[in-house]
Amino acid sequence: MQKDTSTSAPSSTGAKIRHRKRSTEAVAEVTKANGGQLLVDDKSKYKSMLIRAYSSIWMIGGFALIIYMGHLYITAMVVVIQIFMAKELFNLLRRAHEDRQLPVFRLLNWHFFFTAMLFVYGRILSPRLVNTVTSDMVLYRLVSSLIKYHMVIYYALYISGFMRFILTLKKKMYKYQFGQYAWTHMILIVVFGQSSFTVASIFEGIFWFLLPATLIVINDIAAYIFGFFFGRTPLIKLSPKKTWEGFIGASISTIISAFLLANVMGRSKWLTCPRKDLTTGWLDCDPGPLFKPEPYSLSGWIPHWFPWQEITILPVQGHALCLGLFASIIAPFGGFFASGFKRAFKIKDFGDSIPGHGGITDRMDCQMVMAVFAYIYHQSFVVPQNLSVEMILDQIFMNLSFDEQQALYRRLGEILQQGFQSHS
Repeated sequence: MQKDTSTSAPSSTGAKIRHRKRSTEAVAEVTKANGGQLLVDDKSKYKSMLIRAYSSIWMIGGFALIIYMGHLYITAMVVVIQIFMAKELFNLLRRAHEDRQLPVFRLLNWHFFFTAMLFVYGRILSPRLVNTVTSDMVLYRLVSSLIKYHMVIYYALYISGFMRFILTLKKKMYKYQFGQYAWTHMILIVVFGQSSFTVASIFEGIFWFLLPATLIVINDIAAYIFGFFFGRTPLIKLSPKKTWEGFIGASISTIISAFLLANVMGRSKWLTCPRKDLTTGWLDCDPGPLFKPEPYSLSGWIPHWFPWQEITILPVQGHALCLGLFASIIAPFGGFFASGFKRAFKIKDFGDSIPGHGGITDRMDCQMVMAVFAYIYHQSFVVPQNLSVEMILDQIFMNLSFDEQQALYRRLGEILQQGFQSHS
């Protein structure tokens, strides 16, 4: 018996050592996959750069086409991006063995996802939907009823999913199922928390969506190029390929680009006019003082022989500098967060839908941070804080029935008539 025991002990110890060795090798492989060397020292960097550039050209071309098509198509693009992001994030904690024992459980993820989508977009787009159907009385009454009871509708959808989740609980699967439930709600917060700000910015004027999104793309490309050719000093351990040279070069490029691009984009009414409905027609409006050129004299700053003694600047370019500073200094931390998140799950990318870039989520990490800031900045420092006629009309259309609107119209007419008679 002693012989058997002494033989089994070394075997058990050897198995532990082999298990520890395999775990160490697995971690090493993941670390290598996540990028353990600087781009400037990567022997295959030119091949990866060509693949990345080819994908980027296609993405930028498609993005430009959607911008040209208008607000509704941009919103549809955001919805598609959200679906791909949710799919990639749902797959992170998916286990094939458990999913086979819960065939209907996976559908609950998407039930909660689309319920949240209807809730978020319903609240954002409902005033514009009302403005779109005001000419058709039947549609107007239908839409008004849906808007009035939309909270009840969405709550009923959510609570039905909640009840379905409780009914699908299986013995010995509780921990996995509750983990998936919590993970699903975290994804909803991450995805829809920023998307609500993104869509709201789109309808405030494409400018307030396009400029921040473009600055993130410029910052990402500039950081890659500067790090590709000059990167020698690692920036952060979470993302070993990021360098100080890339970070500083990208920051300078982004701030300069913000100032110049705001001048170009700010002259287009298609980009600066807000959209009050869900139509796709051409826009024509008074964009406001922010987008009206103002001359600035340079006589005290440059020599007299210099040909340009005066330049024309849009006031919005000052706001663009603030967006550029955020995009170059703060927004990259969204990428660092994503890098740490991927290391926690021991994966290189969230997906492989974009050659050379990874998944959709890999491209949206900084965009999510930037979208929230751009909307908050616009509402805090750009939009006038006092009430406007458009804001009051939106509230009337959203909260009053047709009969109540007619009563308001008659009452307002009486008040104005009384005021006119008293003055005369």
